[in-house]
This record gives sequence, C-alpha cells and structure tokens, in this order.
Amino acid sequence: MKYHFFLDETGDHGLTYIDKNFPLFVLCGCLFRDEALKKVEEKIDALKLKFFKSKDVVLHSREIRKCEGAFQVLFDLKLKEDFYKDLNRTLQEADYKIIGVGINKEEHIKKYGNQAHDPYGISLYFVIERMIFCLDSLDRNATVDIKLETRGRKEDVLLTAHLNSIMDRGTTHVDRDRLKRKQLNFKFSSKRDNLVGLQIADLIAYPLARHLLNPEEPYVPFEVIEKKIYCDKSGKYDGWGLKLFP
Repeated sequence: MKYHFFLDETGDHGLTYIDKNFPLFVLCGCLFRDEALKKVEEKIDALKLKFFKSKDVVLHSREIRKCEGAFQVLFDLKLKEDFYKDLNRTLQEADYKIIGVGINKEEHIKKYGNQAHDPYGISLYFVIERMIFCLDSLDRNATVDIKLETRGRKEDVLLTAHLNSIMDRGTTHVDRDRLKRKQLNFKFSSKRDNLVGLQIADLIAYPLARHLLNPEEPYVPFEVIEKKIYCDKSGKYDGWGLKLFP
C-alpha cells in the first residue's frame, strides 16, 4: 500500500540565536494512506470554498492566527468560530498519524557545546526513524513518498544531504536495508502547489511545539490532534510519536 508523509517545521533551527520565549525547533510529519489522503483533500477543499470562496487559498498556521491575507475574514468572530469548528472536526475525523520531534536549542548547546549538531538534521533523523516504526506497525510491505516544502536553494541542498546521509547509513534502530525496502521517495514542493498534506503538517507543528514547551498548559489545538500522535499500545506517545531532545 502507498503512504504519503508530509513534513513541516516551526521555529528557527539556527544555533546562533535563541528566542528565550521560544527556544524550540520542531519538525513534524503526518502520515496518510493514499485513500485517506484523497478523502481529507476533498474535505479541506470544501472547507476552503465554504469560508474563502476558493480552493486556491493555502492554509497557513501563522496567517490564520494573525488573520492575515485571505484570513482577514476571520476578524468576523462568528465566522472564525465556525471556521475553527469545521477545521478541528476535519483534523479529528481524518485518518493519519503524527510524528514530531522538538529540539530544545538552549539545552542542546548546554549539553554539547561546540559539538552541537544542526537541529534540523537531528530532528529529521529521529522523525524518519519513527516514521519507519509507525509504517511497519501499519503495513510492513508499504512504501512511502515524503514531501517537504522548499526552503530556498541553499537550505534544500543541505536538507538533501541530511536525507541522503540517513538513507546511506540508516539510524541507530533502522538499518539502511530496512529504509530501502520502503522505497522512500523525497520531493520538494512550494506553497503554490497547494498540497493539503503539507498544509496539515503546518497546522499541527505549532500545537506540538506549544505542548512541548508547556506540557501542563491546556491548549485546544493540541487536544484536537493529540489522539493522532503515533503511540504504543497503551496510548503513550512521549518518545514514540513525539520526542523532545536532548
């Protein structure tokens, strides 16, 4: 069976500057079966038509929260309430798994100093590893396409190098032969491509970060997606579908 894994991020992965209020870099992905992806694409397109009169609007977490661009209509509080109800229902009813990794840059530098590696490379390593665990729990014979949003030529080259390194060497718990059996295909896309899977990945990244920063603080957007996080048989997702490093 064919699966699709969409990756997005929130926060700055650089180590030269750390925002004391948001010291995290979070990379997260959502894993869909081919059929489940088609269903959620139809629902998201219908939601866009209902609230924005166009399927061409690209859902973007920050712009939605700030009511910017096409989302200025959400200054209408009744419309905003209805929009969030429909969006949350869609995210809850869709069939997918979430895998996310957060790097606390302050703790990372404290622990490793000058040996601290790029948070993007570290988080990608853990995300791909856990994606394989999750995929094997669903279908050991499945293959997967991985889609990422382009971030600029220099950044894409660096990210491709990280991906190739993982594929060539494997990870601590997933050898390269196991990776190759999944026929991992990587593809960069831009926002203009209007991929629903990438938009969902964007929508879930910030709630995951908020939870990792303040796990005891209630946050509705996280509660909406919490049950989608890859977990063990008892429902534990810490260290499984959601990892904080170091």
